[in-house]
Amino acid sequence: MCRIAGIINPSLSIDLLKPMVKEMCTILRHGGPDDEGIYCSENYSVVLGHRRLSIIDISSAGHQPMSYADDRYQITYNGEVYNYAELKEELKKLGHCFKTLTDTEVILAAFAEWHTQSFAKLNGMFAFAIWDNNTEELYLVRDASGIKPLYYAITKEGIAFASETKAFKPIPYLQKSNDLSKIFLLAYGHLPEPVTTLQDVKPLTKGSFIQYHVPTKTWITGNYKRYCFKEMINNRDVAISSIKDCLQKAVKRHMISDAPIGVFLSGGLDSSLMALLANDHNNQDLNTLSIYFEDKEFSEKKYQDIVHQKLKSNQQQFLLQEKDFAEYLPSILHQMDQPSCDGINTWFISKYAKECGLKAVLSGIGGDELYGGYPSFERMNTVLALEKLPNTVLNTFKNSPSKKLRRLSYLTIKGTVGKYLFLRGQFIPVEIARQLNCDEKEVVNILQEQILNNNHIEQLSSFNQASWMETNLYMQNQLLRDADVMSMAHGVEIRVPFLDDEFIRLSLHINADIKHAGERNKQLLIDSFKDIIPKQIWDRPKMGFSFPFRKWMLNNSFVKDKMTSGSKEGIEKYNQFVYGKIHWSQLMSLLLMNN
Repeated sequence: MCRIAGIINPSLSIDLLKPMVKEMCTILRHGGPDDEGIYCSENYSVVLGHRRLSIIDISSAGHQPMSYADDRYQITYNGEVYNYAELKEELKKLGHCFKTLTDTEVILAAFAEWHTQSFAKLNGMFAFAIWDNNTEELYLVRDASGIKPLYYAITKEGIAFASETKAFKPIPYLQKSNDLSKIFLLAYGHLPEPVTTLQDVKPLTKGSFIQYHVPTKTWITGNYKRYCFKEMINNRDVAISSIKDCLQKAVKRHMISDAPIGVFLSGGLDSSLMALLANDHNNQDLNTLSIYFEDKEFSEKKYQDIVHQKLKSNQQQFLLQEKDFAEYLPSILHQMDQPSCDGINTWFISKYAKECGLKAVLSGIGGDELYGGYPSFERMNTVLALEKLPNTVLNTFKNSPSKKLRRLSYLTIKGTVGKYLFLRGQFIPVEIARQLNCDEKEVVNILQEQILNNNHIEQLSSFNQASWMETNLYMQNQLLRDADVMSMAHGVEIRVPFLDDEFIRLSLHINADIKHAGERNKQLLIDSFKDIIPKQIWDRPKMGFSFPFRKWMLNNSFVKDKMTSGSKEGIEKYNQFVYGKIHWSQLMSLLLMNN
């Protein structure tokens, strides 16, 4: 796991480009504290940069950018490929030789052998750039679940890329801000892809690649992998047996590491399952990390202790207090990269992982999205009925005192965007317009024009429609981005076995009625592992991984000063928060906009 950056700009000399990329790497140092590397090609004005977090083959042999095939190929790579050992054996039989024990070299050999078809063979989380000296082309590639970030800009000057948008700061011609980003932030609580705070910078679409030809400044894009629902498993017993086998193998793959590894254990179903399965594949005591609170309404310590009793583990529990929140909040907001109303919890647990000497941790992200862990799965049929109401009726409620009724106006935005915002949105268009002093119709049009690759979604069952939205919008744009940025702020890698390539494919093949059936949310997942999960864990209300945010933000002078030292709208919204009229996450979005 690392951070990557690079620039190709034929109009500038290497003497100018190299310091830019070096500064980009310095900005990204937190995500790769172990080593730095720069590759330059003067003939083509190519500079690739790399910051390394050593996890597999932690020796100097893993230094990047790494070359292959007599320096024909150069790679700067961020991520982990969990099936690299199997691919390596296959490539050896085809005549490839290896000098290192890294998965990085396997990616290079695979590309040399199978070109762009190699990308679909990789099971992992990754973002990388490969430079081909012979064809004079740069390839940018991102994993099929979008776990690892990769931002890029293609302009008349050339192409630039980085793991975080803040790394583009040294490039003067890419500094134009995206004024529309505030609208998306207030609607979503984060910036949905492809929106960023920079006008010319956007994320590479997951499961895709860019092939950029330097001499002609032309490029093509291609999709190498797309997940889709194919309901082929219609027998519940077969589904349970397959889930059990496939997830065990996925967790085992995700335990590969030459550095210390652990598990985030919140006490919920998914994190408990990750810990219990990882416990079976660890050669020594498992490291578990947990946060708990003095406020018992939020603390899950008793559930963490129940799981720990079944583990052979080093249990690390941390009492997080309001004073810690107050001390670190300004730093957290600064390290956020793209604004998000969430992720603070991940920042703290990653901080503790770093203090425990861990470089990689397993997380339960993905279980809720694939198996129905959110209220949206139960509400989807209602949403599908409500969206059929005329816009005149839906807009009737936009000034209602009730937030639930006001949310109906989201459904005037037709399609997936409107449904998602009805379920998870923050401020409705008329509120955004007032906050930004713009026209409500303009807000609606901007949100309506958001491009989603979901032409097939209307044909899915209501359960799978909810799953698609939670996976491709909420998880993609908020959970995974927050997990990456907040963990890498401490030089810690988060791994997500639920998003293993084979497990995702299996999950999407199971009939939606089987996944939906049962007394509880995620009943199918529960029944698949009832033999190892304590009843107290699955027979309990869902809490989520949250903090006593409302109380802490009410008492926070930094928050109050930021909100009340600017516009009248800021003061008004802060007062609404004080009186309980807006949620803490809404205030966080406003705080980010003002920060």
